[in-house]
Amino acid sequence: MTTPPSTANPTTTTSTAPSEENNTHIPQPVMRLIVPLQGVVQGRGGLILGSIIPCALFYFLQLYLKKNRTNNSPSPPTSSASPHCLSPASSSVAVEIHRSSSRTQLSGRGSVGPARVSNRANVVALPSQSPYYLGLERVLKDPYHGVDNPDGVIQLGLAENRLSMDLIEKWLRDNWERSMMFGDDEAGINRIASYQPFDGLMELKVAMTDFMSQVMGKEVTFDPSQVVLTCGATPAVEILLFCLADPGNAFLIPAPYYPGFDRDIVRTEVELIPVHCCSSDNFSLSIDALDQAYNQAKKRGVRVRGILVTNPSNPVGSLMSREMLYKLLDFATEKNIHIISDETFGGSTYGSDEFVSFLEVLDAEDFGKDNVHIIHGLSKDLALPGFRVGAIYSFNASVLAAAKKLARFSSISVPTQRLMVVMLSDERFIQEYLETNRKRLKKMYGSFVSGLRAIGIDCAIGGGGFYCWADMSRFILPYNEKGELKLWEKLLSVAKVNVTPGSACHCIEPGWFRCCFTTLAEEDIPLVIKRIQKVTVGEDN
Repeated sequence: MTTPPSTANPTTTTSTAPSEENNTHIPQPVMRLIVPLQGVVQGRGGLILGSIIPCALFYFLQLYLKKNRTNNSPSPPTSSASPHCLSPASSSVAVEIHRSSSRTQLSGRGSVGPARVSNRANVVALPSQSPYYLGLERVLKDPYHGVDNPDGVIQLGLAENRLSMDLIEKWLRDNWERSMMFGDDEAGINRIASYQPFDGLMELKVAMTDFMSQVMGKEVTFDPSQVVLTCGATPAVEILLFCLADPGNAFLIPAPYYPGFDRDIVRTEVELIPVHCCSSDNFSLSIDALDQAYNQAKKRGVRVRGILVTNPSNPVGSLMSREMLYKLLDFATEKNIHIISDETFGGSTYGSDEFVSFLEVLDAEDFGKDNVHIIHGLSKDLALPGFRVGAIYSFNASVLAAAKKLARFSSISVPTQRLMVVMLSDERFIQEYLETNRKRLKKMYGSFVSGLRAIGIDCAIGGGGFYCWADMSRFILPYNEKGELKLWEKLLSVAKVNVTPGSACHCIEPGWFRCCFTTLAEEDIPLVIKRIQKVTVGEDN
C-alpha cells in the first residue's frame, strides 16, 4: 500500500529540526512557508522534486539569516562549542556577551530619559526668583572689601550681627581649651564622641533657658524640660508647622514678613497667608485685619491652624505691645488655633519700647498655654549663626513628644553643645555682652538712619533687630512692584548695594526696603549713603 504523501515524508522532520552544529533556530513564519510549498511541489513533480526544492530553499534561507545576523551583531569570541558546552573558565565571558547584547537591544528600543526625582525635589530645586536670594547670590560673587575689592557689592540684605564679634572672639580665645577639655579618661572623650539625645543635652537646655530668662530681664522663668533644641531657628519653625498643621492647611502671618519663611516651610506644604499691615500704623498688626484674613481663608475652604509672628518684627523692627499679645491670645483661643512666636531678636532691642515675651502673658493667664509655642536661638542675640543653635519652647506635651523625635533630623553637634554650655553658663560674660551689644546696635541704628534721612529717605519706627525699614517710594517709577524692582536692580547693579525690596517681604505698599546695618563698620556708613544717593539723585518723583 502506498503511504499518503502527507504522512510519509522523512525530510519534513529533518527540515524542521534545528541544526545542532550551528544551533540555528528557524522562525515559525518560515516553516509556515516551506511546509505548504513542499506539498504543492511534491503534488506536481513527485517525491524527489517535492523534497529537493524545499530543502534548497531552506538551505539558502539559512545562509541569508546567518549572514544577516553576522553583519548586525558583534563578533563573539572564537569557539566551536555552543554556550551550553563552555567550560567554567569561559562561562563568565558568555554571560557578559549576553548582557552586552541585551543592553544593545534595549538601547535600540527607544530613547532613555533622565532619571526621575520626586515632585517635591523638583519644587525645592527650582531656581529662586525672590530678590532676597538673588541679591545674596550677587554678593557672594562680588563681595565688597575695603582693600581687596573696594568696588564690590556691599551687603545690606543679610541680618547678621558683626558689631560685637570682637567680644565673642575674645571669650573663645580665653576659654576654648577649658570648654573643650574632657580629661584623660575614657569617659571624657565619650562626652563629645558618643551618641547623645537628639533633642539636646540637658545641660544645654538648662543653660539655654537661663540665657532666655536673662534676655527677658529675668522677668520670666523657662522650664528646661519643655525645651527641644534644634540646629538653628529655621528647623524649629519647620518642626512646629509639621506638628501643628497638615499639608494644605494654613498659618496667618503679619506682612511684611521675613522673606526666608517661604522657603523654610516648603517641605511642610503649609500655606502662609499674609495679613497685610499699613505704613499709616507703622505696619502694626490689627485684630480686625487678622479676623478678615481668617474669614477669607475659611471661604476658600482653607483650614487655618495658627498664627506665626516675629517679635521684634522682621523686617520692620517694631515690638509688639503687651496689650497686643493679650489680644492675640484671645483671638487664638476663640478660634482654637495655635500661635508660634519667633523671639530670636528678643535680646537685640535698643529702642524705648519694652520687649515682652509671650511667656510673660501666659504666666499671667490660666488658659491658652497648650496653643502657644516660642522659638529662640543664638544666631541673632549672641551673633553665632554659624554655630546653628535654636530652641523650641512649648507647654504642649504632644508637640514636645513629636518634636523630640523630629529633632534627630536637625540635631546640634555635641562639641558645639558642650562649648555653648560653658559660654551660656558664664553669666558675667553674657550680661556684659547683652549690654554692650545693645549700646552698639542703638548707636549704629541712629547713625545709619540719620544718613538715610540726609538724602531724603525716611524709615519706619523700629527698636529691635539688625535692620531699618526704609521708605524709598518717592524714587520709584511707576509706583508699583515693577517700579520697586527696577530701583532694586539699580541699587544692586549701579550703586553696588544689596538691599531687600518690600515685595520679597509681601509688603503691599511699593517702595519699602529692608536695610541691614549690622553687617557694616561705622566708618562704612558714608560710603553706603553715597552709593545709594548715586542712584536716587534725579529719581525723585
